[in-house]
Amino acid sequence: MRVISKSKPRTFRLHKQVLIFSLSLVVFLVIFLTKVPASIQLDASRAVTPIELPLSTIGRTIVAAMPIDPIELPLSTIGRTIVDAKGKAVLPRGVNWFGMETNTHAPHGLWKRDYKEMLAQIKSLGYNVIRLPYSVAGLRSPNVSGIDFGIGSNIELQGQTPLEIMDLIIQEAGRQGLLILLDSHRLNDEQIPELWYGDGFTEADWIDTWKMLAIRYKNQANVIGADLKNEPHGKASWGDNNINTDWRLAAERAGNAILSVNPNWLIVVEGVEKNVPGQKLLQHWYGGNLEGVNHYPVRLSSSNKLVYSPHEYGAGVYNQPYFYDSNFPKNLIDRWEIGFNYIASQNIAPILIGEFGGRKVDLNSKEGIWQNELVKYIQKNNLSFTYWSWNPDSSDTGGILLDDWQSVDLPKQQLLSQLLSPVQVQPTVQPTVQPSNPPVSPTPTPSVSPSPTGATQLKVTTDINSNWETGFCVSFKITNQGNTKVSNWQLGFNMNQAKINNSWNADFKQQGATQYVVTPLDWGKIIEPNQVRDTGFCANKLGSDYQPQQIAAVSI
Repeated sequence: MRVISKSKPRTFRLHKQVLIFSLSLVVFLVIFLTKVPASIQLDASRAVTPIELPLSTIGRTIVAAMPIDPIELPLSTIGRTIVDAKGKAVLPRGVNWFGMETNTHAPHGLWKRDYKEMLAQIKSLGYNVIRLPYSVAGLRSPNVSGIDFGIGSNIELQGQTPLEIMDLIIQEAGRQGLLILLDSHRLNDEQIPELWYGDGFTEADWIDTWKMLAIRYKNQANVIGADLKNEPHGKASWGDNNINTDWRLAAERAGNAILSVNPNWLIVVEGVEKNVPGQKLLQHWYGGNLEGVNHYPVRLSSSNKLVYSPHEYGAGVYNQPYFYDSNFPKNLIDRWEIGFNYIASQNIAPILIGEFGGRKVDLNSKEGIWQNELVKYIQKNNLSFTYWSWNPDSSDTGGILLDDWQSVDLPKQQLLSQLLSPVQVQPTVQPTVQPSNPPVSPTPTPSVSPSPTGATQLKVTTDINSNWETGFCVSFKITNQGNTKVSNWQLGFNMNQAKINNSWNADFKQQGATQYVVTPLDWGKIIEPNQVRDTGFCANKLGSDYQPQQIAAVSI
């Protein structure tokens, strides 16, 4: 304890305090920099990077602690564009996390991981929306399965009904800055019906469920809308005015019923498979045929709430004849324009591709070529999407996660990352000190030294995506601010009272009691100018001093 005599002049006390503080700071820097592993000697001017706070909701706004440009909810449409309440363009780009529509009545994977941790990883990879499928039967059931409470996770979900679990997932997604699009995927728990009724349920059951959800989540800002019915197909028609099969008319009835109780939601309408008067293409995927919009558009009470949503898949799901045309893959663009994107091209309404996905992303297989072409098309045409799927247990497509429910399918994520933008959050400014003579590591063994510009070329943005009583998740976004590409890089940080239990997109190694070195995987070593690489981890808390500190990245 420091004691200063009250008889000392005030200026002397001030000078002494400054001197002691300066000496303490220098000692701290010397100790830290000499302990950084030789393989990642960090520039002290980049040694302290502010941790940005996670996004959350306040009223109807998705915000950060100090937002640059928050999304003002609710969303609506202007021509082909989804906009927020201030008219700013918004691109929902996310994933499907399925399970609530199956007999588990809960999103899958909760037998392996905590739902908060799962949401944090989705956010950390750059996605901003989750399409959340459900079944009418599931929301009416009191029973839930497929959640392992013995792993010390998901405690809040124990004893809850499926609908209450949906509540908690939506609320946590809102706290983490994730939008939710609800999807009426099935009526029962077993299959996707051709029509919006059947399997023991009436049209009234379907619409009443939607109205119940619209009222229930009317004040839950991050629930942005209703995907009315998953993949109408078979007998489903469009524009023939058959009251029993015309999906366009049913979508109007359901959409207007929802808007009558909740005028804030987007109404998302998928296509059909066939049975469209005058359709040009012979083959369409379930829900993928929106040719009928040209002559028979959906008419809602609020026209600025309508979004059209095709589904599109590759040869890994089914070998459509057009995959074997002589002009494949050049024929794909014409198909997509005729099938759905003319709606956006003609400024009729926005397009959100509600499902696309596949196991292969290479440039040799039919599926891989198709998936690469579609990603380029989405990017060129500035379309929204929700990828199928987050889950690895989709038998024909696989998922972004691998079978362990933790590791990321890196080639797939690398492809999709071309469509994702890092979260823009205003950083907190903290002072840094540049020592005049940075200490040199005493380690005598050879090491790789950072390039002279490496310390200033790479910027690290740190975001605590999720933070609960026993754990937290962190993402790092490494941005190349320079004019030349970085061929390899490393990131280092200190962390005291926490233990990493899972990570993604890089190799995290602990060196010493509190020091960590992060090495990119082979596909992520190169960072082009203005490109961003994402990585991160989740950890168990071992005390109150758990947050990463002294975070910096260098090119090597």
